Amino acid sequence: MADSEGHERDTSPLLETKLFAPQWRSSLVPRQRLIERLDKGARCKLTLISAPAGFGKTTLTSEWLSTESDDQRRSGWLSLDDRDNDPGVFWSYFAAALQRANVISDTNATSFIRASKHTSIEPALTTLINDISKFEQDFTLVFDDYHSIEADAIHSAISFLIDHLPPQMRIAIVSRERPPLQLGLLRGRGELSELGPADLRFTSSEASTFLGDVMGLQLSEDDLSHLEARTEGWIAGLQLAALSMQGREDVSGFIRAFAGHNRHIVDYLAEEVLQLQDDEVRSFLLQTSVLDRMSGPLCDATTELPGSKEMLQRLERGNFFLIPLDDRREWYRYHHLFSDVLRARAAEEIPDRLPALHNRASDWYESNGYRPDAIHHALAARNFERAAVLVDLAWRNVRWSNEEETWAGWLNSLPESVIESRPILTMGNAWTLLFSGEFEAGAARLRETESLIRKADAGQISSDTHVADEAEYLRLPAVIESAWAFYSQGVGDSEATQMHAKRALDLLPEEDHFERAIPSAMVALSQLAAGNLDTAYELVAHSTEHMRKSGNESAAITASILLGEIRMIQGRIREAISLYKESIRALERLGGTSERGTADMLLGVAESILEQGDIGEARRLFARSADLGEHAAWEAYEFRSRMIDGRLHEYEGDLNTALTLYEDAERVATPSVMPDIRPVAAMKARIWVKQGRLAEAEQWANKQKLSVESEPTYLREYELITLAIILIAHNSTRRDDQLLLDVIGLLERLLAAAKQGGRTGAVIEILVQLSLAESARAETDKALQHLESAMTIAEPESSVRPFVAGGDDVRDLLRLAMKRGISTSYAKHLLSYFDGAQASKPTSLAASHASLPDPLTVRETEVLKLVASGLTNQEIADQLFISLYTAKRHVANIFSKLGSSHRTQAVKMADDLNLL
Repeated sequence: MADSEGHERDTSPLLETKLFAPQWRSSLVPRQRLIERLDKGARCKLTLISAPAGFGKTTLTSEWLSTESDDQRRSGWLSLDDRDNDPGVFWSYFAAALQRANVISDTNATSFIRASKHTSIEPALTTLINDISKFEQDFTLVFDDYHSIEADAIHSAISFLIDHLPPQMRIAIVSRERPPLQLGLLRGRGELSELGPADLRFTSSEASTFLGDVMGLQLSEDDLSHLEARTEGWIAGLQLAALSMQGREDVSGFIRAFAGHNRHIVDYLAEEVLQLQDDEVRSFLLQTSVLDRMSGPLCDATTELPGSKEMLQRLERGNFFLIPLDDRREWYRYHHLFSDVLRARAAEEIPDRLPALHNRASDWYESNGYRPDAIHHALAARNFERAAVLVDLAWRNVRWSNEEETWAGWLNSLPESVIESRPILTMGNAWTLLFSGEFEAGAARLRETESLIRKADAGQISSDTHVADEAEYLRLPAVIESAWAFYSQGVGDSEATQMHAKRALDLLPEEDHFERAIPSAMVALSQLAAGNLDTAYELVAHSTEHMRKSGNESAAITASILLGEIRMIQGRIREAISLYKESIRALERLGGTSERGTADMLLGVAESILEQGDIGEARRLFARSADLGEHAAWEAYEFRSRMIDGRLHEYEGDLNTALTLYEDAERVATPSVMPDIRPVAAMKARIWVKQGRLAEAEQWANKQKLSVESEPTYLREYELITLAIILIAHNSTRRDDQLLLDVIGLLERLLAAAKQGGRTGAVIEILVQLSLAESARAETDKALQHLESAMTIAEPESSVRPFVAGGDDVRDLLRLAMKRGISTSYAKHLLSYFDGAQASKPTSLAASHASLPDPLTVRETEVLKLVASGLTNQEIADQLFISLYTAKRHVANIFSKLGSSHRTQAVKMADDLNLL
């Protein structure tokens, strides 16, 4: 079945094996004590059942859900494995589990899958949560074998889901390990129900019932006691022991013969079980051990023998470790422990036959439409040529379905000698490298792809070039040009960016909005890098239309972040704020607020509000953004949030914290196609100037080869203004009139370029620096003329920050302007921010003991208590499942609000204020 975009959705019988709650014979043992505990905790958001393999976790969970009638609580089930670490795969199965339980409609499931593949998962999840809220029954969704999931993005999204669960929904996680979720926080809130190994072990009574009633063994009390002691109530060990004892005369001797840890017991007992089987059963077990799941037809094809369906039924009746995966008894899997033993034994006994078994399994899966499984077995067989063909054919659908991580994993499993002859594989590899910021490695792959295409004669595939999907191959010229445009923008070659983007757009059909979005965006970014702001704005807006028409509405909305930044550069602060806020409302109209998109938008609003001097509101907006971003931190946000947080601290006069934040931003920065119009190093240099560290600032300028003779370009504009700030400060320590004249000449050239480019924000900042330079020359009238010009331009948009950033010297000039009747109204307005900034700084310990004007948030109070308990920032981060940066930010905010400078002082003041 295809979704609304024409892409295939998995509606196969194999899908049901992921969504069926497995059961096996230990479920015949009543475990009412555990069912009652699970029932008692059923109102918690999360039920966690965690223990090593073989403790009956899955069976207990299935039994628990089956004891509740349909009118009490409905349930959905998702069995996970390693291949579900690709977010695109995971969320598709997630939606299928909800759909199968009739919690959401087919339409809602399709919408969710489409949205999750085009943007971050949070907006799609929020919309889905709203849909689930309409479901009237209580509902539990089970994630079985959750330990298979290692992807941080999935863990983060599950944490978000748990935080925002509708009242009628609960999550149950079955895992061998404790998942990296916010368990401490959930436990503290009473929202976590837990069962562990000690709870899951069979009691003496349960062990006796299992061995006697289920496995058909009659043991003496002494033998039962010894067996229980050997296995410590471990269910898998008891079952293996029972299978091994069937037909033995000296049961007591056998029980006393084995001992050791669980792993040793499994190896020992499984060998005993295998020795008891006839050749037919043993051969079947070893050959089918290569399969993760089994059906009669699949096993027939793999073993090349008929009768597999009957054999599977026979094994199930014999209480083997065979678990049904659907209610029709068509699909099964071996218990993981037993599977491990079988595979180890097969590797010893039939190593030469394993590749053929995998190949036949791969053939069956591909013939029946299960390409990912076909690829898995082809790779396991080391049949790389076949695997390459299948990976080649999968590329187009992977690009649409946002499953690049899975595809990259397949590609990494192929030898280079196989990849290098296949242009679709080299092209796909180039994109994965470029998107991750590895521009030169991506370019190398692009050149390889071009070389392979040149080997084709007039569009015909040559003997040296291997292609499985010829339709995709014919698209490669346009795709290559798009990739070169991306690369060129990433390395700062604007001319090449525009050339390659134009070629791509010329080659692509107008209706191919998916492919046209990238080259359109690259043209826009190259125009931005050149300082052509109006053109860049129009092109970004055009690129967002391609995103919308390709079905990526959320990405189109979040692209307005760049539109807002362009308006800020143009000095159109109010329009930028309005644009950001409208984008947040647009995300809400999609069916829910995007945590990720909204976090980004709020950063934009906070930065815009800071430009107008409202530090309190900017701080409030930043805190909202940080709380949202904490659920879904990603590299671009981590960088941008540090930068804006640094600007907030810098405005407040907290220069040390600002510098630390800028340094943190440098550490998390990754190569990007975004023009670097405000380099972090230049922002650090400005801090050094304010701290009196002129030597370091001058060293930075020399390293960048900046001079008063430099010709202004947009990408160097911020650095050259920074150079002017450094040299004006240098003059204050040793007057040099010629140097000041040179600085003024540089600033005048910068001013002319900024005016011509319509960069009003830079115009205001340059005029403020010109006023300071003229004042340093004692040219007061000229200084005031420049200051008046700056105020005239700034007043319509209420721009404040460029003036406050000038410090006491600008304040003195503003006071002089008022005395002379120059722009008195706006000068007075600006002076109020200088005075307000000074008043906002804590001046004494006594002031901190007063009632806090800015109360601690719930999360800050939680962090404060952990600080008081002696935890380090890293330990706080680990306990709350947040990043180290977020922990540091919370601690810094606490210090700022309390007016303290270190932990001991903060804890003492908090204790005095009864905050602990």
